[in-house]
Amino acid sequence: MAEALAAAGVGRLVLFDADVVELSNLHRQLLHRTADLGRAKVDSAAAKLVARHPATSVEAHRERLTAVNVDMALAGVECIVDATDGFEAKFLLNDAAIRLQIPLVHAGVVRFLGQVMTIIPGESACYRCLFGAPPAPGDVPSCQEAGVLGSLAGTIGLLQAAEVIRYLSGSGALLTNRLLTYDALAGRWRHVRLRRNPACPACA
Repeated sequence: MAEALAAAGVGRLVLFDADVVELSNLHRQLLHRTADLGRAKVDSAAAKLVARHPATSVEAHRERLTAVNVDMALAGVECIVDATDGFEAKFLLNDAAIRLQIPLVHAGVVRFLGQVMTIIPGESACYRCLFGAPPAPGDVPSCQEAGVLGSLAGTIGLLQAAEVIRYLSGSGALLTNRLLTYDALAGRWRHVRLRRNPACPACA
């Protein structure tokens, strides 16, 4: 997804990730190679992005976003891109986007299922309008626990990048008030219509 944004001419990317490249990542994170094992993901990604797209400024932060640092981390960005793989991080980004009034492009993948939606604070339904609150620990398997089809991650990441480009360029129809889902096993796309929840704890 970051590669697609840089290739499209996005001039500044800010990356946050506290993890290192692991063998289990390589099938779904196309910027990394076997030679990068053990290297910080943001450093590996930033080096490749800058080498391929020198006109793009890449800021790499090897840290995890938390309630303490998220506002400072997002200061000055035009669009938040949720490429996280945990519910806690997704709700954190949603709430920060609403609070800071920054558009958010959400994506999620698990097993053979992927989804994308865009949140425009004050205008469209947000992540909490749809899901309410994070599931209890253990109720829903994480991406690491359940696995994910590598090509699905690439497909959803490219759709997410296209959505960011539509927003930044002001052209096309955004995925607001609708959730685009893809079932890679069935080969089926589906649009789920959404409405803002008047009782949403984040955006009401």
